[in-house]
Amino acid sequence: MMPRNVANTVFQIATGIASLLLILLVGCTKPATTTTTAANDRKDKPNVVFFLVDDLGWTDIGAFGSRSDGPSFYETPNVDALTAKGMKFTNAYAACPVCSPTRASIMSGKYPARMNTTDWFGAPQPTTVSKHWTKGKPLLPAEYLENLPLAETTLAEAFKSNGYGTFFAGKWHLGESDEFWPEHQGFDVNKGGWTVGSPRGGYFAPYDNPRLTSGPDGEHLPDRLARETVAYITENKDKPFLAYLSFYSVHTPLQAPKDLIEKYEAKKKKLGLDDQWGQEGDNKARLVQCLPVYAAMVESMDKAVGKVLDALKANGLDKNTIVVFMSDNGGLATAEGHPTSNLPLRAGKGWLYEGGIREPMVIHWPGVTKAGSITDQEMISTDFYPTLLDMAGLPALPKQHVDGVSLVPALKGKKMNRGPIFWHYPHYGNQGGSPGSAVRYGDWKLIEWFEPGRGLELYDLKTDIGEQNNLADKNPGKTLQLHTILQNWRQDVGARLPSKNPMAAQK
Repeated sequence: MMPRNVANTVFQIATGIASLLLILLVGCTKPATTTTTAANDRKDKPNVVFFLVDDLGWTDIGAFGSRSDGPSFYETPNVDALTAKGMKFTNAYAACPVCSPTRASIMSGKYPARMNTTDWFGAPQPTTVSKHWTKGKPLLPAEYLENLPLAETTLAEAFKSNGYGTFFAGKWHLGESDEFWPEHQGFDVNKGGWTVGSPRGGYFAPYDNPRLTSGPDGEHLPDRLARETVAYITENKDKPFLAYLSFYSVHTPLQAPKDLIEKYEAKKKKLGLDDQWGQEGDNKARLVQCLPVYAAMVESMDKAVGKVLDALKANGLDKNTIVVFMSDNGGLATAEGHPTSNLPLRAGKGWLYEGGIREPMVIHWPGVTKAGSITDQEMISTDFYPTLLDMAGLPALPKQHVDGVSLVPALKGKKMNRGPIFWHYPHYGNQGGSPGSAVRYGDWKLIEWFEPGRGLELYDLKTDIGEQNNLADKNPGKTLQLHTILQNWRQDVGARLPSKNPMAAQK
C-alpha cells in the first residue's frame, strides 16, 4: 500500500483524470513486487528427483562395478556421470530383499517389520501357502499386510503439505486396490503406478496398465516413463516439485530393444565371456555378468535417467534439484532367468546376504555434496524420509519417520554414527531365500535363520564382504551382543514371526 501521507500529497497536487491515471499507474507496479517475491520463495525450495530402480544389483552400475572378475559388463554412462557429480554410498541398503517392503519403507520412514509389510504384496499368506510351492517347507510365513496403510503420512504427503507439486511414474506395488495407489498417497500425478510389480503388458506398448495410456505399438516403457517425467518437470519448472521415477526396469520379463541386445551379444563375444554358475542353497547362482538382454535393460534404464537429467539442465533447474538414485533390492542372481551376478556379494534378491540388500546409491545435492565424493557411512532406505525433509529445509515428522536418520551430516562430509540397521524377512523368497532377521552394527553383521537347526551366522564385512566365513562360534561375545540387539529390536517394533508348518510335520 502507498503510505497515507504520500497519498494525501498526491491527491492535493493532482487534479481530475490525470490524478486518477497516476494512481493507477503506480498501482500497476505492485504485481512486479509480488512476482519477485515468489521467485525468491521458489529459489529457497529445492526440487527433488528420486530414481528408484527395480531389482538392480550393487555392481550393475559402472561406477559401482568393482567386481573380482573385472569391471561391470553393463554400460551406464548417465548414472556414472551423476555419481561423479554427487556422493556415492558404498554401504547403502534396502530395508528388505524384495520390493514392496522397501518401497513402503521409503514412503513411510518406517521398517517393514513395524508396519507388518514384510513381503512383496501378493506373496502367499500362511492361510494360502497350501497352494504355493513352499507348502512343504518347515515354516509357515508370517502374516503380512498387503498395502501401505493410508494412515501413514507418506513422503509425498509431507512434501505436498509444504507447497510442493508431487509426481509419480512407474512401479508402485503398494496396494491391491486403487484406494492405495499413488494418487491417494500424496501424489498429484500418477503415470503408471498400480497394483502389479512387473509390467503386465511387458516393456513395449500396449502396456495393459490402467494408469498409463498406451503409446504406439513398440513404444518402450522406460523411455515413456522418462518422457512423462520430463513433461512434468517442464510444465512445473516455476514451482518446487518432488518427481519420483520408479522404474519397472530391470524386473522380469527380460525384454529390451533389439539393437541394444545385439550390441551386448557382440560385446559378450568380443570379451570371450561364458555363463558360469555357483550354488546358493538349492539354487544355482550366476557368477558372470554376460546376459545380453539384461545388459540392454540396464542401459535402457540409464538412457531414461539421462533424459530426465538433461531436462533439468535444459530448464535451468540442475543447480536447484536434489537427485537421488537407488535400487529397491539386490540383483536377481539365483532364479527367474538368473539375469545378473552380484559378486563379490553373496546371493541376490530374496536373500538376507549382502547380494540381496546392498544397493548402488547416489545423492547429488548441488552446492553441498562434493563432486566425486565417496562415503562408507551405513544407511538404509528408511533414512530417505528424514534426509530429504532436512535437505529441503522442511519440518521433520519424528512420529512418522521413526526408523530413519537424516544423512545430512554425511552429505556434508562429516562422520556420523548411524547405529544398527535391521532386516526382518519372515518368508520364503521365490529366489531361494529362507525366513530370518539380520542386523548390521559397524562392520559386523549377524543373520538369524528361523528354520530349525540353522542358527546364527556372524560376518565381519570389513574383511569378508562375500560372507564366506561364519564367525558365530569363534566370536561368541559379538554373536551374543548382536543377537540381543536384534531380539530387542524385533520386540520393540512388534515383528511377526513365522510358525511351524503342520503340513511339513505330516511328511
